[in-house]
Amino acid sequence: MVLMSNPTPTVTLLTRAGCGMCGTALAQLRTICGDFGLPVATVDVDEAAVSEPELRAEYGDRLPVVLLNGREHSYFDVDEPRLRADLSRIAGRDGK
Repeated sequence: MVLMSNPTPTVTLLTRAGCGMCGTALAQLRTICGDFGLPVATVDVDEAAVSEPELRAEYGDRLPVVLLNGREHSYFDVDEPRLRADLSRIAGRDGK
């Protein structure tokens, strides 16, 4: 019998320079993801627009945006209870 390991969730924050709410969201995500031993990736939608213009077109007017495994999870605010529940479910473990 081969045991499959649980997939490692990825959390990405879409942001831009000068976005105060983005800084707040990043601090929250670092705390939440830290409880799960996960890093938080950040993507500046304005910098990424050179190679991925669809990011700024899709998300640029509602930053910050939290992506979980590449899919939109929340925007403007981090939905902490939902994110913790989803991370627990995906990773198969409990966060604090």
